[in-house]
Amino acid sequence: MSEADTPPDKTTVNIRMTETFLADVDGTWKEFGYNSRSEFIRDALRDAVKHPEFNRADLKAMLAGEAEIREGRTYSSDEVKDKYGLHADAVDEHDE
Repeated sequence: MSEADTPPDKTTVNIRMTETFLADVDGTWKEFGYNSRSEFIRDALRDAVKHPEFNRADLKAMLAGEAEIREGRTYSSDEVKDKYGLHADAVDEHDE
């Protein structure tokens, strides 16, 4: 096996968290089908490092959108256009 094929060495890192938060973490990694707590935490940290611009507010907005979809509280673009009178043949004042 060449050096390029050798996986990088791993280091153990210890972190402290409340039992309640740890229970939330454990429920989450299991719910999302991760094989282990470590795998889940590595992915979460990798995402935080690779996408620092993605913040908690963005995550909350995405989750709220997912909940809307699951609960059937969404509309097609045609339904929105009909509701607000935005039809393709309508002329925009700004285009004149």
